[in-house]
Amino acid sequence: MSDVTESDLSQPASELRGHDCVQSYLKTLDNSPGVYRMLDEQQRVLYVGKARSLKKRVSNYAKPSGHSPRIATMISRTASMMFLTTKTETEALLLEQNLIKQLKPKYNVLLRDDKSFPNILVAKNHDFPQIKKHRGAKKEKGDYYGPFASAGAVNRTLNQLQRAFLLRDCTDSNFESRTRPCLQYQIKRCSAPCVGHISPEDYGALVKDAERFLSGRSTNVQEVLAKEMQDASENMEFERAAALRDRIRALTQVQTAQGINPKGVAEADIIALHLEHGQACVQVFFIRANQNWGNKDYYPKLPNDASPAEVMEAFMGQFYGDKEPPRQILLSHDIQNDDLMADALSDKAGRKVELLVPQRGEKMELIAGATRNARESLARKMSETATQGKLLKGLADAFELPAPPTRIEVYDNSHIQGTNAVGGMIVAGPDGFMRNQYRKFNIRGEELVPGDDFGMMKEVLQRRFKRLLKEDPDRSKEMWPDLLLIDGGAGQVSAVREIMREMGVEDIAMVGVAKGVDRDAGKEEFHRTGKRPFALRHNDPVLYFVQRLRDEAHRFAIGTHRAKRAKSQIKSPLDDIGGIGPKRKKALLQHFGSAKAVGRANLSDLTAVDGVSEAMAQSIYDYFHEKG
Repeated sequence: MSDVTESDLSQPASELRGHDCVQSYLKTLDNSPGVYRMLDEQQRVLYVGKARSLKKRVSNYAKPSGHSPRIATMISRTASMMFLTTKTETEALLLEQNLIKQLKPKYNVLLRDDKSFPNILVAKNHDFPQIKKHRGAKKEKGDYYGPFASAGAVNRTLNQLQRAFLLRDCTDSNFESRTRPCLQYQIKRCSAPCVGHISPEDYGALVKDAERFLSGRSTNVQEVLAKEMQDASENMEFERAAALRDRIRALTQVQTAQGINPKGVAEADIIALHLEHGQACVQVFFIRANQNWGNKDYYPKLPNDASPAEVMEAFMGQFYGDKEPPRQILLSHDIQNDDLMADALSDKAGRKVELLVPQRGEKMELIAGATRNARESLARKMSETATQGKLLKGLADAFELPAPPTRIEVYDNSHIQGTNAVGGMIVAGPDGFMRNQYRKFNIRGEELVPGDDFGMMKEVLQRRFKRLLKEDPDRSKEMWPDLLLIDGGAGQVSAVREIMREMGVEDIAMVGVAKGVDRDAGKEEFHRTGKRPFALRHNDPVLYFVQRLRDEAHRFAIGTHRAKRAKSQIKSPLDDIGGIGPKRKKALLQHFGSAKAVGRANLSDLTAVDGVSEAMAQSIYDYFHEKG
């Protein structure tokens, strides 16, 4: 950011700590807006904050009294400070939230599990536009509709839209290679433009209807379809009338599934907070085109005594850090610096963004509904967390751990006779499975013997912990596990212990889970270095918990392997040749019958194919013959 200046004050002026340390910086500060960081003796960031005037804000921390217990503790641990000055307070707000997401300070409110949301894309790079789910940067040509709260919400909507508008969802390459209609046409979810069953003009009309529906003009679409159905019935075109009836039903089902479809709110995010016993749930509903496009709950990590206003402001700043805000945001609570937040979001969106805390009418009813969802979700979460806490304590007792683990990592490999080998890592903790922490590893070791499970595990563990040693050497970012579960017996545990010792990591507890007698679930044996193996009672909840962890790791590894195998099976050598698009690929396959036959063809045969020039034929020939 060109308007941000960093002050060279990262080191403590002396051995001062706490209020005295903070006081020592006042003489170097002015009234510029900016962002400050408070650091402990190990230079770990304790807190990130913004200020309209850095001097005035820091002088408040220098006072010896009048602070909440959380702030007082934070100040007492402060050994140095860092400062970034900005041109405006709005820039300071944006910078503060970026630094919080990046550094995850102990005393800030932290948003967890913050991912991008999927959209529906009507792609416009083809004569017959494709409708599909899209996540990530909006680089592809077409119209985007969203965000939707989850992939499931998008998939349900797409499913019904295909039934209502008969739009294709196949890839362009699949479209170009079709010679007869696919299953989607047979089950009446596509109009089969790939084989000419519908003209470009009629297909374009279906696309416009779908876009009208996604833009909130669903009533108009249904009225037109109802009239067409009536006309078809009167003309005794009963098959067409039945098809139109099915499309109307599909549209109705979409609206019914959405539940909330406010008439007076065209575009808004509804954000509701419920705080209880030091924990919080933030519920977000997405309203677009007067339709509910799903909701998602968040459980931010809170410091002690955080206020609703503080939680809401921190959540909004981090939530919209990489998302485009809507025109209106409805809130259950007032936030600190609401005018500043509105300005920052308006600058980001390039248009006015309005923040409202409704007190009556339909908007207040929407907030009330979202708040009720947040309260119920938090109650379920707290119940699950209590149960999880008991299981983790039981695990610590069974495996003689010094304390209940906060991060358990479980590893598994998957392959078929050594092909498409992958490793999977799943993570669990006090809140259950931490799916945003799962990792997959494509096994890369060329010297590995096919099917060498130990060699695969060694590669996975080395890659995992070498990265940890590089990215978090002082273990301050909650990235390190305190328990490893290994699929295997004493031999595997001993081997893994040796791998970890080679990397200088010898203080992480590890337990091998062997199938036991007859490899039956419930008869597992547990192995630890230097100790006798043991088993748990067949009805012990801790045993079921370990089985769930092991099964989840197996499911994740198998799913990753299947996805990799499926991708390799549909991949053609022609896809790796520059300049070969769907049309040339289709022409080559139709002419020669297979990619293998293309590889055996000579130059004159290749140039005989429509669309293949002499230069392209030479590229194809060189590709196959250089590969041998």
